[in-house]
Amino acid sequence: MNSSYAIPAVALVVVATVLVGAFGLRISRTTSDFYVASRTVGPRLNATAISGEYLSAASFLGIAGLVLVQGPDMLWYPVGYTAGYLVLLLFVAAPLRRSGAYTLPDFAEARLGSQAVRRLAGAFVVGVGWLYLLPQLQGAGLTLTVLTGAPDWLGGVIVAVVVTATVAAGGMRSITFVQAFQYWLKLTALLVPALFLVLTWQSDGAPRHAFDEPASFREQRVVRVDDSIDLKLDRPLSVTVTGTVDGRSHTGTRLELTAGSHHIERGTRLTFARGAPVPEAERSGGDLSPSQAESREERPLYATYGLILATFLGTMGLPHVVVRFYTSPHGVAARRTTVAVLGLIGAFYLLPPVYGALGRLYAPELTLTGDPDAAVLLLPDRMIGGVGGDLLGALVAGGAFAAFLSTASGLTMAVAGVLTQDVLPSRGVRHFRLGTVLAMAVPLAASVLVGGLPVADAVGLAFAVSASSFCPLLVLGIWWRRLTPPGAAAGMLVGGGSALLAVAATMAGYPGEGAALHALLAWPALWSVPLGFLTMILVSVATPGRVPPGTAAVLARFHLPEELRTEVTA
Repeated sequence: MNSSYAIPAVALVVVATVLVGAFGLRISRTTSDFYVASRTVGPRLNATAISGEYLSAASFLGIAGLVLVQGPDMLWYPVGYTAGYLVLLLFVAAPLRRSGAYTLPDFAEARLGSQAVRRLAGAFVVGVGWLYLLPQLQGAGLTLTVLTGAPDWLGGVIVAVVVTATVAAGGMRSITFVQAFQYWLKLTALLVPALFLVLTWQSDGAPRHAFDEPASFREQRVVRVDDSIDLKLDRPLSVTVTGTVDGRSHTGTRLELTAGSHHIERGTRLTFARGAPVPEAERSGGDLSPSQAESREERPLYATYGLILATFLGTMGLPHVVVRFYTSPHGVAARRTTVAVLGLIGAFYLLPPVYGALGRLYAPELTLTGDPDAAVLLLPDRMIGGVGGDLLGALVAGGAFAAFLSTASGLTMAVAGVLTQDVLPSRGVRHFRLGTVLAMAVPLAASVLVGGLPVADAVGLAFAVSASSFCPLLVLGIWWRRLTPPGAAAGMLVGGGSALLAVAATMAGYPGEGAALHALLAWPALWSVPLGFLTMILVSVATPGRVPPGTAAVLARFHLPEELRTEVTA
């Protein structure tokens, strides 16, 4: 890709983000402005802002990469991401707004009257927020590396600096305008190139069904292996090698690889002839990616169910999503906001699978290089080329950076709010700004020091932890009067804690490829969510004397419309 177009596009997005954020700063005056925009954001603006922050690196880059590698099975990601708002609409949106809270820990304390539960909820908000921030920073690094060859940490640093400055300067008021602007930018950045790519695909004689047959190279292609891999061949394959294969060094040697497994050392260049099949690759030393641990044929149905449950139920507990509902003026506006969000994100999610399918036809080597997330960035140049391809690629690159900036802004806002409310000694604007720096510093350091999962996988793991901890708390807290503080704490610890341990084990590469235990750890929602609900219910039933006094009044506040509650109080 020609970086002479892409770099100015990314710079323009960054500058526009700062300028739009500065507009929000001009009208941010009070502490309430910083935390919840003084609860004055209307449904249309709020829905666009929620869609802007929700459509993250996983949506913009990750879904296309997973579809490229794993095929149509990965369409459950966008379906789950969208359907999660149906659950949010039915069970949570309006009561959560009526709770009067600023953050999820505020809700926990308002419902249960327990500082211990509040602190535990705060710890999970910070943990989920940091886990979700990692792929945003890593995705930014990948984008800048693909565009310019810059170190993979530089993009994350740029996002971190811009987001910290925007959030610290204007808080929720600023990022509301920023995220609304970035939603339309992201939609345009995928839609316009997709139209040209589909027209090109229709006219160049490429196969019409990307996944009916094994992927193959449509032209001679040189592939550089950045990390050691094992190629699995079910039939002999001719390839030109510069590097090390099966322990032997070669310089431009034409090899006939026999059926079976062959070890390719990092830095090796493989030249595949036109029409050659794309071999299946496994990362040596254990693959950290849940979605790629099994081939399409070996992928267990359990993994699909785990993904569905995590994405359906995890949305309601995502801190950067939930905090936006506190900005609605009343419960009806919160429901209208959710309905609008369903339409906005549903329209967006029609596009990434198109890039994944085209990537399988035009950039199949990304399954070997380990960078399938780069498909969206590479396709304009690969399929169209010339100045037109460079301009479309620049538009995609700008949209990708908008995705990182908008989601990172929401997550930083949510984590900073909790740190300010529950960790720092004061709740003023000055300490909120300090909390913003702390909220970004930890995931930034982790993204620099630790290699990551494909972005959609990392986000999927954050969804699993959210679904296992906050989903039981919100659903039972809003709809079950017998919930007790010990029950809530035990449910979050057992459900969310077990999912978090499973996430940590997966990211550490345990227990390895092909093991039956891998699927249980890589897709924990199918057992950790029921475990969280069951624990919360059983412990609450066992401690009936700990039901907080005034629970009936609290639940009435959650469920009665604001006007009716005013009349009843009067």
